[in-house]
Amino acid sequence: MYLEIVSPEATLFAGEVTSVTVPGVNGEFQMMLDHAPIVSLLQAGEVKIAGNIEIEEEFQDRFTKSPEGKTVLKISSGTVELQNNRIIVLAD
Repeated sequence: MYLEIVSPEATLFAGEVTSVTVPGVNGEFQMMLDHAPIVSLLQAGEVKIAGNIEIEEEFQDRFTKSPEGKTVLKISSGTVELQNNRIIVLAD
């Protein structure tokens, strides 16, 4: 599935991923291939990305690696939309 993470400054990541876990306002949830369409508000927390991904050099300082090997981006709020295996995260 395709993930795009957009901040007010730039597109931080765009590419194919295996799964994405986000901090929804009603709790953390994970989206995988063929997940039902969803739109949700996000609260402060971590966006966790699974898959063999490459972050552009100029944004690498915003991402970390979790002990499980996932790529992690801390956010303060945002929204997520998933439709047709395409996820868009608008993150602050």
